[in-house]
Amino acid sequence: MIPVKGYAAPKAKIPLAPFKFERREVGPHDIQIEILYCGVCHSDIHQVRDEWGGSIFPMVPGHEIVGKITKVGEHVTKFKVGETAGVGCFVDSCRQCPSCLAGLEQYCDVGMTGTYNGLDKEGKPTYGGYSNQIVVDENYTLRISDNLPLAGVAPLLCAGITTYSPLREWKIGNGHKLGVVGLGGLGHMAVKLGASLGAEVTVLSTSASKKADAKKLGAHNFVHVSDPEQVKAVAGSLDFIINTISAQHEYDFYLQMLKLDGTMVLLGVPPEAPQVAAFNLIMKRRRLAGSLIGGIAETQEMLDYCAEYGITSDVEIINIDYVNEAYERMLKGDVRYRFVIDMASL
Repeated sequence: MIPVKGYAAPKAKIPLAPFKFERREVGPHDIQIEILYCGVCHSDIHQVRDEWGGSIFPMVPGHEIVGKITKVGEHVTKFKVGETAGVGCFVDSCRQCPSCLAGLEQYCDVGMTGTYNGLDKEGKPTYGGYSNQIVVDENYTLRISDNLPLAGVAPLLCAGITTYSPLREWKIGNGHKLGVVGLGGLGHMAVKLGASLGAEVTVLSTSASKKADAKKLGAHNFVHVSDPEQVKAVAGSLDFIINTISAQHEYDFYLQMLKLDGTMVLLGVPPEAPQVAAFNLIMKRRRLAGSLIGGIAETQEMLDYCAEYGITSDVEIINIDYVNEAYERMLKGDVRYRFVIDMASL
């Protein structure tokens, strides 16, 4: 077994603290990665606080991982020692169901194996990227370009693919008017990617102070949703909305901004199921849809696209002993726009 240092939540709603554990030895198809950076995702907070239920403790969070390969198994063909690699939100799946065979492992019929807070095939808990080493099957590992700052690349493994996947699925681009609800970790990536694909992007935000940031990120328009006149002006005008908000809010408020056959895609998970007025959908043949992350192939496509066009996440790099304070700041929306842990601080 490989000794590993990390940070873990010992139980729900208890601050994260130093934690020593072990990884499996590198198998024939595995690679070992020395983790350099790990992004801090809002879902980390949900899971360490057991807000979605079923959390496994002690929990080492983190699924936005980039680092250097230090060892490869004897049958590994896709990676070499010294290369830069990444690990996203899952590290395995059944590999046999229609979803897996279609490259949609995130929708595995049996259930994907989360990078953390999951159970591997031997029934052992998985531990994530708030640590200095990880061992992963090469088929669930991503190639990372060295042409971009790695700290800014790390959040692409979740925030990047979570927004890229619906943009690609609904073929959003030239000629489309795209609304982005919320300008946080997910929202700022939706703006960057949507604009790069040619869509006219409108940020829909409760914070008027984010207007300048929205424009810097590539948004063409900004709507302060607390201003009735601005809301009225955008009503019935958008082809698509990417809704990134995980706080409680009214879906109907945003659905009325869609035109005929418009679609709002949900990425955030509010604590309680919002009500939706049927006529808000029926009268304009609007659609309310959801999207998870992406499969391995699509995630690699996204990483290659971002490398080609120079797209990274806007990040604030922190030491790992600051992670509990970072969580509190995230809950207040006090980050532009993703915390990333420098694992050299571990």
